[in-house]
Amino acid sequence: MAVKSAGSGSKGYKPVSMSAKEYKAFAQTKEPSRSVWTNCLRAFLVGGLICAIGQGIQKFFMAAFDMTSKQAGNPTVAVLILLAVILTSMGVYDKIAQCAGAGSAVPVTGFANSMSSAAIEHRSEGLVLGVGANMFKLAGSVIVYGVVAAFIVGVVYWLFGIGAWHDTTG
Repeated sequence: MAVKSAGSGSKGYKPVSMSAKEYKAFAQTKEPSRSVWTNCLRAFLVGGLICAIGQGIQKFFMAAFDMTSKQAGNPTVAVLILLAVILTSMGVYDKIAQCAGAGSAVPVTGFANSMSSAAIEHRSEGLVLGVGANMFKLAGSVIVYGVVAAFIVGVVYWLFGIGAWHDTTG
């Protein structure tokens, strides 16, 4: 924020200092009000719609290619990721995300959107240092978290003797 300086001969603007408390109060007056319940409803409906579309794609693979539910899972996820990347490249997914919030971010399509957005944004910097490096800044943390979480769950299963290798027939 700047104000016109009042001194003689000075024609520019000088910055005005605000304390953190004053800035917070100022920012709250400019921030649009958001209804938590409306945001939750939108997230629920859009996230549910994305999952329903995924269910439809899975049923298609099961009917058209005579797959089991488990077999149809991988191609279903691949199609959802492809759709998210296409919608992101056309600028549509960002508009959906503006409306839906977390409803579009939580499914696998949100992760695909995040990665493809980073790749599109940094493509002018080159394939390796632009697209690759910036795309995997996000993916790296998600992959590391997933591997660490899987390791911890595996150790817990091993310690308590539960899991696929445990004989449950007695």
